Amino acid sequence: MLNGFLVLLDNAPRRVFASLSVTCLAMLAFGLYLQHSQGLEPCPMCIVQRYALFSVAIIAGLLSASGRQRVHFWGSFVLLLAAGFGAFVAARQSWLQWYPPEVATCGRDFYGMIENFPLNRAIPMIFKGSGDCAAIDWTFLGGSIANWAFVIFCLVLVLASLVIWRKR
Repeated sequence: MLNGFLVLLDNAPRRVFASLSVTCLAMLAFGLYLQHSQGLEPCPMCIVQRYALFSVAIIAGLLSASGRQRVHFWGSFVLLLAAGFGAFVAARQSWLQWYPPEVATCGRDFYGMIENFPLNRAIPMIFKGSGDCAAIDWTFLGGSIANWAFVIFCLVLVLASLVIWRKR
């Protein structure tokens, strides 16, 4: 199986990067579904993970548009940085969920920000999120959203490392 993936990575790296980009965008869409349809408010760490995932999607999309191996090689380093940052934040949030602090202060209420602050201060606060970072509101196969985000970011790290290793 690994040999088959390595052959695909060598012969069709653009397809692999395009698939990664589409997967990341689908995950972002699912996060928006959970937020807007299921009422799960993202915490500040969730917002940062969304930005990291969006960065991975954009970088992978740009890499899929290029057929040059040099671009794939150096772009994979940038992919490593974005996925590494996302994995760090997801790991930190997972740690907070496993060992919650006694006082949870991760953000303000959305409507409270709009009502109590002028617009030029409320807009930056909106992007900070309003949920509790230590709360586990949704699980799949026993893992929280942060746990699954960590797994996905680690898989991206492995993929980018394989590209760098194969293209060197």
